[in-house]
Amino acid sequence: ASMLGLLASRSLGRALPQTYGGGVGLLAATSMTSLGAFKTPSLGFAEPSAENKQAPFGTRSVSLQAVAIRMKSVSSTKKITSATKLIAATKLRGAELRSQAARNLPTPTHDLLGDAPGAPVSKTVVVPITTDRGLCGGINTIICKYAKGIVALEEQNPDADVKVFVVGDKGRSQLRRVYPDKLLGFTQDNGKVGGLTFGVASLISEEILKAEADKVMIAYNRFVNAAKYVPTIATVLSSSAAEAMAEEGGMLDAYELEGPDRAEMLMDLAEFQLASQLYQAMLDNSTSEQASKMQAMENATNNAQEMLEKLTQLYNRTRQAAITTELSEIIGGASALEG
Repeated sequence: ASMLGLLASRSLGRALPQTYGGGVGLLAATSMTSLGAFKTPSLGFAEPSAENKQAPFGTRSVSLQAVAIRMKSVSSTKKITSATKLIAATKLRGAELRSQAARNLPTPTHDLLGDAPGAPVSKTVVVPITTDRGLCGGINTIICKYAKGIVALEEQNPDADVKVFVVGDKGRSQLRRVYPDKLLGFTQDNGKVGGLTFGVASLISEEILKAEADKVMIAYNRFVNAAKYVPTIATVLSSSAAEAMAEEGGMLDAYELEGPDRAEMLMDLAEFQLASQLYQAMLDNSTSEQASKMQAMENATNNAQEMLEKLTQLYNRTRQAAITTELSEIIGGASALEG
């Protein structure tokens, strides 16, 4: 009976920490001389014995239930990222075709009026084009950094008046904290209804033109291929600034303009250049968004798979260790009874 009581005490004192995932709650069981004198052991925080020093004192052993819950969570995350990657890959092809179709739209006015980011003007509007949704890598952070750099360069002129008009919710959330007094306006969900069209870009350009800026600088991600996009700055001058640049030897003097009102023609060309450049930049940035999202979700899926493999290995090792401990205790108890 005393041997059975001792076996029960040892088995209970080692099995409970494995069952409940504990490691610091050691059983301080009193010695039992008979089954009738069995007392319920109490949980205490005693120092581990010399034969049980696998883990440092005060740390808990891995719980099988906690690992199983974590495995289920990582598996669900992997399914979401994998599905998001497939959706982005599907949208990428259509966005790439629309971007290529509009790539040459601002080229004629660009060749006529030029692109002069360093033109000395008194009022500038910076237009960073960002996305409305996340999970697309660092393309929004890059554009916001470029916008901050443009504002810093333009403000080197003490007489310069710099404003910011943000396209996309992610850029608004970042820049409104940095430039609360410079934020001219913002727009979001531009292609949610009816898709991204030239009419939408024209409406946005009308809001920008209300600021009567001499120079508009558009910062966006220019799509190259599915694995590469380049941060780009496109500059659109107003009609008066374009006329001043032409007098200094610009491309405009190489053409013969017919009509009584040269200034009105330049104003129309400048407005069309802003709308066409903004439309092409928004399409390029949308395509870059899908490409970056596809890459980000692929990396996230690979990371989730790697983490799931490690958790599965940890789960199996912990479970096997618990089984081995129980078998050792049973064999030890049987040997003690035989002896």
